[in-house]
Amino acid sequence: MKLSCEKHVLQDAISIASRAVSPRSALPVLEGLLLEATDLGLKLTGYDLKKAVYTSIDANVQQTGAAVLSARLLFDIVRAMPDGLIQISVEENTANIRCGKAEYNIPSMKSEDYPELPDFEEEKSFTMEQGLLKSMINETIFAVSDSESRPVYMGTLFKLEDGELTMVSVDGYRLALRREKVEGPDVKDFIVPGSALADVERICSDGDEPITISISPKHIFFEIGDTSLISRRLEGEFLNYKSAIPETFKYEVVVERTELLRTVSRVALIVDDKTRIPIRLTFADGVIDVRCATVLGSGVDSCVCEGSGGATEIGFNHKYLSDALKAAPADTIKVCLNTSSAPCVIRPADDSGEFTYLVLPVRMRNE
Repeated sequence: MKLSCEKHVLQDAISIASRAVSPRSALPVLEGLLLEATDLGLKLTGYDLKKAVYTSIDANVQQTGAAVLSARLLFDIVRAMPDGLIQISVEENTANIRCGKAEYNIPSMKSEDYPELPDFEEEKSFTMEQGLLKSMINETIFAVSDSESRPVYMGTLFKLEDGELTMVSVDGYRLALRREKVEGPDVKDFIVPGSALADVERICSDGDEPITISISPKHIFFEIGDTSLISRRLEGEFLNYKSAIPETFKYEVVVERTELLRTVSRVALIVDDKTRIPIRLTFADGVIDVRCATVLGSGVDSCVCEGSGGATEIGFNHKYLSDALKAAPADTIKVCLNTSSAPCVIRPADDSGEFTYLVLPVRMRNE
């Protein structure tokens, strides 16, 4: 194998494909990138047996072939190289990498030892804008669980029905739901691992370039320009999110999202992360009072709102509430309440239904 390509192009491709490389594995080949030089250019693949990312770039290929190189070492070498044309040649078990006067010789592994990617039998697919999917992931992924006790919640539920895409994440303490109009066939619910969605978000652009999402019985396939990501689907019974979200509320107050976020953030400075004391929000007439007292001291603040919460006092984990406020794609939000022990729901003030965030309250002790 022998080829040359521009440094910045190769560096970006290595960075993308490395998202699916195992940082530590009993199989050394899984810590590497598969490089395949063909008449069409260079293809780089990373695969950790759960998800795979592969991308293709233009390259001047003098000799076709394939080899597996350490992903970490290859990236570090290419990043350190001077700008210009990088030349890579592989003979037997050694890869030679040169650019200008810089030259490295590193071990290579046989491409035959690299595991085959899973077969993908497409059932249905739909296309949407990359920027839209990127924002929807960003606005729901914060509620994906990181607990392996309930693996099904370590992903986001996708549902495409009647031209509307719904994405739902839940971790037992909060729920994040986003809806957008997306053209495509009705698709049975499927769950994408949060780790795969985080990679998709980073790969997607902010523009209107298309991304195609294809579904098979066991896998999900994202086609993003010259890059593709394939991931296993998560299996299991997901939360019935429709029944989890209250339909009616005793109180509804309208508030500027950034103002409430700033107020919560200021008071949260006094929170000791070790004891996780909740912050207290009191929804009074035209004002939301926020306060907290910990071993570090006490803090109080307030922000104006429209409406009254009947002086309802609710305790929150400040991070869970702040995450929802940061993610909400609206300048003005509606905070919906029933009692101090019932879930708090955050929605757009215009009732468009584009998003719904649910945050469970925290039991408060007397100060």
